[in-house]
Amino acid sequence: MMQLLNRPRALPSRTVAAVSTGLVAACLLAACGGTSGSAPSGGGANAGGQPVVGLITKTDTNPFFVKMRDGAQQEAGQSGVALQTFAGKQDGDNESQVQAIENLISAGAKGFLITANDTKAIIPSIDRARQAGMLVIALDTPLEPANSADATFATDNFQAGVLIGQWAKARFEKDGKTARIAMLDINANQVSVDVQRDQGFLTGFGVEVGDKNRIGDESDPRIAGHEATNGDEEGGRTAMENLLQKDPTINLVYTINEPAAAGAYEALKAAGVEKQVTIVSVDGGCPGVEAVKAGRIGATSQQYPLKMSQLGVEAIAQFAKDGTKPAPTAGKDFFDTGVNLITDSPQTGVESKDTAFGAQNCWG
Repeated sequence: MMQLLNRPRALPSRTVAAVSTGLVAACLLAACGGTSGSAPSGGGANAGGQPVVGLITKTDTNPFFVKMRDGAQQEAGQSGVALQTFAGKQDGDNESQVQAIENLISAGAKGFLITANDTKAIIPSIDRARQAGMLVIALDTPLEPANSADATFATDNFQAGVLIGQWAKARFEKDGKTARIAMLDINANQVSVDVQRDQGFLTGFGVEVGDKNRIGDESDPRIAGHEATNGDEEGGRTAMENLLQKDPTINLVYTINEPAAAGAYEALKAAGVEKQVTIVSVDGGCPGVEAVKAGRIGATSQQYPLKMSQLGVEAIAQFAKDGTKPAPTAGKDFFDTGVNLITDSPQTGVESKDTAFGAQNCWG
C-alpha cells in the first residue's frame, strides 16, 4: 500500500469557485477548514457536476489533521470530487462536528470522512447521514460502536501503543530501572483512540489493565497517575506539571500524541529532570521524528494520515460512481493503514525503524 504514497498527485488547477453566503455561514459555525471545488448545486454534486465529499477533523491546527486535509485535497483533485472540509474548535468539540454533518446532509454530499471528537455522542448524527444515503468513513478514530460507520481507515491504535510499551519495557529492563509512569491522555471522554493507545502501551509494558475499554482502572503501583492534555502542547505541559507535583520520581511518560509530548518535555526541562525521564508517544509526524532524533522523545509509533485521507476520498469517489463500499483488511474489522516504531535506540526483540526512515515517511 505504501506505493500509493509515492504516486504522483497534482492539486486541482481550477480556481475555487465562490461559495454561497448560506453555506459560508454554516461552515463557520462548524469551524470549517476550507473548501476545495465549487458550492453544491443539489443532488450531491457541485456546480461543475462533481460529487461532494466532506472531511471533518478534530481540529484544524494539529499538524496530523493538517496533513490529513492535504491528502484529502490531493485525492479530490485526482478523483474529480468537490471537497468540503470542517473541524472542531478543539479536541473534544462534538457540537461543531454535528453541525458539519448537518451541513453536508443539506448539501447532498455523497459521503464524508470523520475523526470524531466524541465517538459516542456523534452517533445520532452519523445515523442521520447514513439514512440519507451517505457513505461514512471513520479516519484514525473508530466510532463506538465501530460499525456505526460504513468503514474505518486507521492505524491499529492498540498495536501502536503496544509497540512503544514493549520498547520502554525492554529499555528499562536493560537499564535495571523500576518505572514510575505518567499517563498523558486526551480527555475524560474515553474516546476510542485514546483508550486503545493508552491500554496498548500498558499491555506492551506489562501492566495488567482492568477493562481494556476504559482508561484509569489499573491498580499497578508503577502508575503515578493519568492527566488530560486535550492532545496539544499546552495541555501536555500542564498535565506533566501536575503529575510532577504529585510524584517527582516519574521517569517514564506515555503521551497520546507528539504535541502533548512536546509540552511534557518542556515541563520536564523546566523542572531540570528531562535527562532522567523517557518519553514515548504516537504520531510519527515530521516534528516528532525530529524530537526522537534530538533525544526529546525516546520512541514513537508512526502512523500515516495522508494515506488514510487519500484512500478515504478515493473510496467515496468510487461509491459515488457505482455504489461500491470499501472492504476491511483481511482478518480485521477496519482498513489498517500501517504503523512503524521509530527510534534511534533499538531494543532487542522489538522491531523498529530509525529516524532516517521516519523522516522519509513522516505524515505519509
